[in-house]
Amino acid sequence: MTATLDLSPISQKDLICTSLLQRSDIERIYAVARELKRGRDVHTKVLGNKRLAMIFEKDSLRTRFTFDIGMSDLGGTVSFMDHRDARIGSRESVKDIAKNLERWVHCIVARTFKHKVLEDLAAAADIPVINGLSDHVHPCQALSDFFTLTEKWPSLQGRTLTFVGDGNNTCHSVIHTAVKLGVHIRVCTPEGYEPSARVVNEATRAAHEAGSEVHILNDPQQAVEGADAVYTDVWASMGQEDEIEDRNGLFADYQVDEALMSRAKPGALFMHCLPAHRGKEVAAEVMDGPRSVVYDIAENRLHVQKAILALLIR
Repeated sequence: MTATLDLSPISQKDLICTSLLQRSDIERIYAVARELKRGRDVHTKVLGNKRLAMIFEKDSLRTRFTFDIGMSDLGGTVSFMDHRDARIGSRESVKDIAKNLERWVHCIVARTFKHKVLEDLAAAADIPVINGLSDHVHPCQALSDFFTLTEKWPSLQGRTLTFVGDGNNTCHSVIHTAVKLGVHIRVCTPEGYEPSARVVNEATRAAHEAGSEVHILNDPQQAVEGADAVYTDVWASMGQEDEIEDRNGLFADYQVDEALMSRAKPGALFMHCLPAHRGKEVAAEVMDGPRSVVYDIAENRLHVQKAILALLIR
């Protein structure tokens, strides 16, 4: 039986960073995502006659397809603007872009290099703005990561997730979201590649309220010991292509392979936000092995983002 969706507003107009969400907001998103996933062929008019604008400065597979398909599933339409050749705000001001779009559409998804562009769009627009990825955070990814874990475990509270690799934008959102949900988070990077001190400090304060802990480490063996899940991402993100060769050498000891996974708990899950480079940050036998939930996470990008759209668009 399909339940009625509770689409009363959450605490935020926008989704810019999960650090701004309350735990109850995340739980609401997950409740709606579960119902939309169960009733994909039922809830087809939730956003009827609503329009979404997507503005992307970076390439995308999962974010673009899942927002596009998700909006269509819910009865809405999408207009896409490719901004890879000209950064948002270069031709006309971010404010003017926001004030125009709010007259035409009901929501904006933006994928940008600079996080401040997202913040400026949200400040200027009266309609919701959703962060499809910035150089600082990747909130939709992390929300889908932990939604997937709710499907695998009876409770998230007190579990331990270890992130191994670069302290990048995805790592920042994993940290922010973990502590909101009572998950202990360990981040393990080479020295000098740790996550932002600001993110760690913000998360440490939030962790006290949720009963979770934040640990930053440099030894992958120590970091993975007894973990419930192990997460990794590419060693060089978009915009860091000129650093790939150097990073491959620096991060070589941080590959998630079977030997490293063996230090985690029996049955520990492997997570990756994709795209993945087998033989680099993850060994093929782990990426494609029975403990990998990588494609479950990718599928859930659709359902979680549909829930975000349904809750934010009025």
